[in-house]
Amino acid sequence: MENQGKLKQIQVAFTAKEQPEGDGARVRRFIGVKQVPTLDPFLMLDWFNVKLPAGFPDHPHRGFETVTYLMQGEFFHEDFKGHKGKLGPGDIQWMTAGKGIVHSEMPASFTEAAIGFQLWINLDSSNKFCNPRYQEFKAESIPVYKDTQFQAKVISGQVFGVKGPIEAKTPTYFLDFFMDKGKIYSHAIPAGWNAMVIVHNGSLKIQDSPNVLSKGDSAQFVLNENEEEYLKFESMQDGTGFVLLAGKPINEPVVWRGPFVLNTQEELKKTFSDYSNGKNGFEGSNTWESGIKDLKFQQ
Repeated sequence: MENQGKLKQIQVAFTAKEQPEGDGARVRRFIGVKQVPTLDPFLMLDWFNVKLPAGFPDHPHRGFETVTYLMQGEFFHEDFKGHKGKLGPGDIQWMTAGKGIVHSEMPASFTEAAIGFQLWINLDSSNKFCNPRYQEFKAESIPVYKDTQFQAKVISGQVFGVKGPIEAKTPTYFLDFFMDKGKIYSHAIPAGWNAMVIVHNGSLKIQDSPNVLSKGDSAQFVLNENEEEYLKFESMQDGTGFVLLAGKPINEPVVWRGPFVLNTQEELKKTFSDYSNGKNGFEGSNTWESGIKDLKFQQ
């Protein structure tokens, strides 16, 4: 299943370095770093590997969506409106923060790490202040497309005649591929979309480049506004796994500070006021504390 269309040019390829995040957690960041500051509509992408007592205790969000894709371990979450649950291997949580969420995310174990990806996706101005929403799917409910050259979990987007379960506010592909050694596949990226590949297992050649991407490596591609182009993958090891992200840019101003992403400085200033005063989406946040934030004391 190999197409022979025009291949996208590689903009940058790099190895993500570990950095601190949250409360004692360590992440590898692929978007939100010097090499790729942002990738409209994507704001940030972390590959986390965390176990107690580290985690991501009580914190707010406004103006974007967060996607948590857990690959190993277990991860608890809880928010200030009473929503709570636990993710297991292969599960997805797609949270639209909209006008405001305060929540906590913590690993379940002191000995077994929770490993996965968290992606931040911007919301356009018409959705910045929408009502918060959760979409949660267990691993078995995420469709897997199988071909002679690869298999892929379709988390978001419609590809291979398969539609992912997520209803995204912004058109996106979130696909997790698995390929064995020597297999080759080319995947179309729509005109005007940004795209990135992150290798989480094994090794991979892309775009007929002699360079090999290994675990922890990523590549971002040049945007072509005018025509569809292809990403070409050649697996160099059995069991190679990689995430493909692609999305339609929003092309709006981004005013971002910490957990808040808005369009103007005035909106950002108002957001800090709303959060401090528990108003306009943050009602009740001043007095709320999660139960799971104290898991780190329960060893």
